[in-house]
Amino acid sequence: MGSIGLRHLEAISALGGVRLVAASGGTATALAEAGQPDARYCAPEEVLSHPEAEIIVLCTPSGLHGEQALAALRANKHVVVEKPISVDVASAEEIVRLAAQRSRFVSVISQRRLEPQNQYLKRLLEEGSLGRPILGETFCHWHRDDEYYAHATWRTEQHSGGGSLINQGLHSVDLLAWLLGPVTSVTAQYATLGREMDAEDTTVATLRFSSGALGLVGTTTAAPPGRPAALALFTSAGSLEFANSDVVRWDVDGVPGPSDQTAGTAGSGASDPRAIGLTGHLTQWCDILTAYRTGRQPAVSAQDGLDTVRLICGIYQAAETGREVTMEVGR
Repeated sequence: MGSIGLRHLEAISALGGVRLVAASGGTATALAEAGQPDARYCAPEEVLSHPEAEIIVLCTPSGLHGEQALAALRANKHVVVEKPISVDVASAEEIVRLAAQRSRFVSVISQRRLEPQNQYLKRLLEEGSLGRPILGETFCHWHRDDEYYAHATWRTEQHSGGGSLINQGLHSVDLLAWLLGPVTSVTAQYATLGREMDAEDTTVATLRFSSGALGLVGTTTAAPPGRPAALALFTSAGSLEFANSDVVRWDVDGVPGPSDQTAGTAGSGASDPRAIGLTGHLTQWCDILTAYRTGRQPAVSAQDGLDTVRLICGIYQAAETGREVTMEVGR
């Protein structure tokens, strides 16, 4: 029931047809103030065992996601996990295995995939309208102040998922890999340049995709005042660039850009994580609820979450070893 927990509550409340039966974290007062006076305020393990709870939503610190998702699956619940699905590959693989074994679904929040302009890009790439991909770039030049890190100490810890790549930059990396992937190899470097802490606050990486295209990734939380997350694609048919959901450039002859109605819908967490827009979360929660009610898999599955964590961990490994890391394509 921290800031991201309240964001999820806002999304599911807006959609309707969902009842919050239990919550933990934050305060009971905050739960009531959020318009949920009938929800039980309790310890995390009581949320998992609540007899009326059908879907468990994990909005906890990143380092807890893996073990808590597994605990929820062992309680035979469906699970929605804020990114990342886990901070390590082994537990993410176990989540995928256990979800299949128990016939439960796990959806990982990757709301940027479901934003209309990105759905449009994916469709154009798949049908070949944008030609052959040459280069993809994504940059997350954000700023987080001392108050942000002081509010939750896990944000300063590398092993807990506090680094700029896995915490702030994950959505950007996930989006680029989803559009152009799969990734076959990575090289990388990282550093802590903005403040004294264990977690890295700046990362750069190069990616090679199975198509032969190349990619560039840059993430930082040490760049005041912060800029909107950027995505640029260069293909044999032209080039395009986005700042969040806003079109900065669209130079592809004969192919119209996305509707102007997408502008500004994503919001920007460049300097304040609370400023991220609600549109993507609403869209993904609509998909999650439809998947639950119809028995199909959600648009973003546990396997998708595993693939992204495998890529993120590959980038960290490349940075730590100073060597190119080969990714396992198709797993």
